[in-house]
Amino acid sequence: MRLPLQGGLPPSDAVAGAVVEIACDESGFSGTNLLDPTTPVITHASVDLRADEAAGLIAALRSGFRFSPNEFKSGQFLRGPGAAEALEWFLARLAGRAHVHLIDKEYFLVTRIVDLLLAEPTYAAGTRLTQDRRPAALAVYRAGRATGHHWAAFLEAFVDLVRTKRRPRPDAGALERFFASRDTLVRDGLTPRAAGVPDGLAPQAAGVLDGLDRARVWDILTRLSDDDRSVPPPLEPMLPALAETILFWSAGHRRVLVTHDEQSALTAGRLRRVQQVLTDGAGLSPLAGLVMADSRDDPRVQVADLLAGVTRRLSGTVDDGPLRPFLSPTSLRAVP
Repeated sequence: MRLPLQGGLPPSDAVAGAVVEIACDESGFSGTNLLDPTTPVITHASVDLRADEAAGLIAALRSGFRFSPNEFKSGQFLRGPGAAEALEWFLARLAGRAHVHLIDKEYFLVTRIVDLLLAEPTYAAGTRLTQDRRPAALAVYRAGRATGHHWAAFLEAFVDLVRTKRRPRPDAGALERFFASRDTLVRDGLTPRAAGVPDGLAPQAAGVLDGLDRARVWDILTRLSDDDRSVPPPLEPMLPALAETILFWSAGHRRVLVTHDEQSALTAGRLRRVQQVLTDGAGLSPLAGLVMADSRDDPRVQVADLLAGVTRRLSGTVDDGPLRPFLSPTSLRAVP
């Protein structure tokens, strides 16, 4: 027996004007456990196929492989006989009809630190609408990763700091541990002579982190504990991924109707916030609505799931491989 699907924001009435319908799914999502070394990236894929086109594509792939009758999975697909040829065929059929947003989870956490603790929190955080803060995040990410265990401790302290679920009030101890880890990182890791840190990045990254203020951070934590809905959830990468996906497909002033595999992070309240932050000067949001679907029932979502899984598994070669044309240039990843 299947439980009712959770989340979503169906359109309130008929959607007028130019509309594109897309289907989406993700791969690598691990909830708030963003430091799981087995899944360092998340991919969010979208396609604008009709249901019959997606079903035909799945059937054509299945005819050459022995897969589950319900769903394809990327691991099976990439291990199957003739996988390279099948992948080439699959991507050729999706040319111009698909898009993938890739998120490095550690880099996402850095954008949360910069966008939420050093600026006014907004649901635009982590999207192209906050690109002016990307240089600061990149400096911290690139320099921090070169410091080893100091970096890992700092990120762990941040996750613990903002994981407010089941906390009736902000945790003063977590705040002190976060700032202690920041100070250790800056003092012992981000020095001009620190081994492994790229030239020039140490003082830039240290300057960004020195801008963190206890009173301001405490205020954000208090707002989170008080369930201030204007503050985006700090550990939910699906929200900027979805916002970027909508911005991509809405090019040319189209509105976007989304069918998404069930995703508990995409609640109606959060989706309304995304609608609002993407609204243009005429008061129209590109997000027309989002409905949840079971991927077992919707071949379009199955195709998106397969594309997301393949991209995640091949993310190490995505820049010089056949998946590059599908990748969003505004993905949250640290590239030159």
